[in-house]
Amino acid sequence: MTTFDPDHERHILLAREVIKNEARALEEAAANVGRDFVEAVEMIASNKGRLSIIGLGKSGHVARKLAATFASTGTPATFLHAGEVVHGDLGGLRKGDVVMIVSHSGETPEIVALLPMVKRMELPVIAITDGARSTLALVANVVITPGGVSRADPIGLAPTASAAAALALGDAMALAVAQHHGYTTADFEHKPGGALGKIMESVYRRPEEP
Repeated sequence: MTTFDPDHERHILLAREVIKNEARALEEAAANVGRDFVEAVEMIASNKGRLSIIGLGKSGHVARKLAATFASTGTPATFLHAGEVVHGDLGGLRKGDVVMIVSHSGETPEIVALLPMVKRMELPVIAITDGARSTLALVANVVITPGGVSRADPIGLAPTASAAAALALGDAMALAVAQHHGYTTADFEHKPGGALGKIMESVYRRPEEP
């Protein structure tokens, strides 16, 4: 009879812990959705300019994905790398933009350095951060904080729960903005195979519909 490799068992236990922790973070993020989320949605929906989403590192990957999600659901959006903004890409921001900044701590040096630039341009700032009392949170017009669970990543080596929660909140915001604009599945039929249209239909299907 063969025995199960202890290392394999250890890997499985860690995998389950990470996945369960991310699931808890998502549940908490969903429970925390409230007035700040609505303010962010209305700020983006009423804006005549573009949504510029900024991040760095793992938060930068989240920000890049969110820019793609917003753009594909009808909101003009672009991703800006925080380090590049500080070192010359400020021209990527325009008067009339809404700025969304994704930062786990809210204290990343490159993020803190670009805040005065953004405020001088008088651009409204939406922050998605776990640092509720961070420099970013103090400067932002609207702060979306996922919750305490997302700050407690297993083994603490890389953001896992925090990235998942930030991504989910951004996705929810993009679809809420699309809903605010009254977009329907017909608006997304240009997507390959109508896949996005089917997703939108499932999200916005009325309860009485089969």
